[in-house]
Amino acid sequence: MENLSNMETSEIKEILENYINKPNKSLVEVMDFLKDDFDKTKDLIIKLTNHLDNTEKEYNKIYKEYKKRMNE
Repeated sequence: MENLSNMETSEIKEILENYINKPNKSLVEVMDFLKDDFDKTKDLIIKLTNHLDNTEKEYNKIYKEYKKRMNE
């Protein structure tokens, strides 16, 4: 959980644990934080997935050439 707002991590955790008794303002702040955290995490996963796909592609290309050379 990356701190993306002015809220402290302890404050966020406290609101998440006791959201029933918190004012709407606190709920909105935590919702904003969670949305930002979700969006950043999603973006990172997409970037890492693309990186992994490209790494696999390059590995397979090199491995294919290596196998070809070993059979000659």
